Amino acid sequence: MELTLIRSFVAVAELGHVTRAALRLHISQPALSAQIKTLEGLLDLELFERRPSGMTLTPAGQRLFAEAQKVLSAAQAFRNEARSIKGDVAGVVTVGTVSDPEFIRVAQLMSAAVERHPRLEIRFHHEVSGAAFQKVRDGELDASFYYGELEHPSVAATPLREITYRIVAPSAWQERIAPASWSDIAGEPWVMTPPISTHHQIASGLFQRHGITPTKVVEADDEFVVSSLVEAGLGLGLMREDLAQESAARGSICLWRDVRLTTMLKFIHLHERGSEPAIGAVGDIVREVWALRAQRKRPKPRLRQVQIA
Repeated sequence: MELTLIRSFVAVAELGHVTRAALRLHISQPALSAQIKTLEGLLDLELFERRPSGMTLTPAGQRLFAEAQKVLSAAQAFRNEARSIKGDVAGVVTVGTVSDPEFIRVAQLMSAAVERHPRLEIRFHHEVSGAAFQKVRDGELDASFYYGELEHPSVAATPLREITYRIVAPSAWQERIAPASWSDIAGEPWVMTPPISTHHQIASGLFQRHGITPTKVVEADDEFVVSSLVEAGLGLGLMREDLAQESAARGSICLWRDVRLTTMLKFIHLHERGSEPAIGAVGDIVREVWALRAQRKRPKPRLRQVQIA
């Protein structure tokens, strides 16, 4: 039995959808459907229940799923051992980026990768945070930086650092919003990223917790456009705390209350691909770059209580 059929079975089982599995495997949807039918014919078993919402494992499929994962893991271990004998890490790894390159330390990552693995090519693709997670889950990206609360059984995540956001407004609004209540700021225009982004989800969670809904929302394609539109006077928004403090010091924006919203920056990839030499090498370098930076510049302990909205 070909490994291709088993790999297709596992992809559909994990994602529950032929279209997403086809994207992960880089094949067409009809070709993947044909492979599943071929496997079911070889085994003389029905592995999936076909539903309008997707594909669900049958009892027989559930029993074979764990065994199929073991087969793929053994095959990957075999390939990895062969590569380790050669002592060479080579290939192309596509990595999603979020936020700004300096904040996620792209330059340090590339510098270490070039020095340590000259035959390893890393291709960076800037993504909206939520889209980055989906593309890793579906196999469109090999790995990615990500911040937010999304989780999936097939996705492994390495926490890197906490990210804090502040509520900011145009500097000219200082006197106007200083005494404002939550209901008052709901009446002000807000600048927000698209719903798929973690930035948007953080803001929406804030509104829900305080029972408010902005009366007017201006949509911007990423959080740096949000910052520029807030500075230009179009409305309130969320800004990363380090950037908010810099902008406030320049007089470009003002901060509303001492409200802090936190999330976690992570490095993610599929569990099943973590043992691949190229992806494993990138993951190792990411962890080392962040660990080295933490040793060189340790944050001072916080002595005051932080208010979480």
